[in-house]
Amino acid sequence: MSQALIRRAEARDAETLSRLSAETFSATFAHLYPPADLAAFLDEAYAVERSRGHLADPATATWLMEEDGAAVGYALAGPCGLPHPEVTPGCGELKRIYLLPAFQGGGRGSRLLRTSLDWLEAEKTGDLWIGVWSENLGAQRLYERMGFEKVGEYAFKVGAALDHEFILRRRR
Repeated sequence: MSQALIRRAEARDAETLSRLSAETFSATFAHLYPPADLAAFLDEAYAVERSRGHLADPATATWLMEEDGAAVGYALAGPCGLPHPEVTPGCGELKRIYLLPAFQGGGRGSRLLRTSLDWLEAEKTGDLWIGVWSENLGAQRLYERMGFEKVGEYAFKVGAALDHEFILRRRR
């Protein structure tokens, strides 16, 4: 196994990012949703045009993790869009972080997370935020070790389904 490379995604990566986003989300959460809800969500949230928009937005950053030349994970960070009354325009959010199941473990996710948080700390002046599924206990423990604390809850829509999500914040 080679060392995983983390690089800032570019416009040319939009199709790869769209495919990887749908694949990693499905691998993690598909069992929770009726197929029609999952398909509607994937078509909207991970469309190639949406990936192109994120990549073109100077206020956001996306990183790809690659091993042996293949994309195996990614992270997306930018301005905070979580529904919490204390979010300000200077706040940053880790919006997504996913790895293909075969590449989870071995510190890859922590490296990708650290890359994203380092960028947010350099680019944003306010607190850092993360939304996490209420039943993703492993991620919650990791974020807590990194200084995040639960400060709220919200519903995340996937098709007609509503997921119970936690809002985490790390004060600066």
